[in-house]
Amino acid sequence: MSKFGRLLILSGPSGVGKSTIRDLVLEQSSVPLQLSVSATTRLPRGQEKNGVDYYFFSPDEFQKMRDADGFVECKEVFGRNVWYGTLRSEVEGHLEAGRWVMLEIDVDGAADVVSRYPDAITVFIAPPSLEILEARLRSRGTESEEAIRNRLSRAQYEMERSGFYRYRVVNEDLTAAVNEFCEIIREEEERGEKHD
Repeated sequence: MSKFGRLLILSGPSGVGKSTIRDLVLEQSSVPLQLSVSATTRLPRGQEKNGVDYYFFSPDEFQKMRDADGFVECKEVFGRNVWYGTLRSEVEGHLEAGRWVMLEIDVDGAADVVSRYPDAITVFIAPPSLEILEARLRSRGTESEEAIRNRLSRAQYEMERSGFYRYRVVNEDLTAAVNEFCEIIREEEERGEKHD
């Protein structure tokens, strides 16, 4: 294991299969990965547990963490006065212990993190096309027409802003996408070992 861990950033539009790919990569990667748990001011949903799914903060607690520079990135999402952020403690403690840390964040958050950690390994999960992404979102049958339109608009924005990512994995076939992602991690580990 390298003396210092690596930071791995995963992004991609809603409906592209990020969470499924993330979970399979965490299981299958030859390099042990630690998933960073994000913080939020929204209330828990369903069976979500504090410290496992998210760290649930009150708006005041979140603001105190922001004031204390406790986040490597944070954003108010969709103008609904709901904040999400990546805790500095979730990243730096693991990196200093030599562990690889995976962040699942949007392109704006990723740009903020890369400005602080320019050696971060960035992977953007893309759909084969916006039309296929739209079909996947509609097949869920869980969202209104307006919500689907908003997600597609956001997907277009994210894809246009994804040029700074080091790697782009197209999720046309899930198994192939997971294998490609695991291979990226393995190659990055080998490259890092050569420089240690």
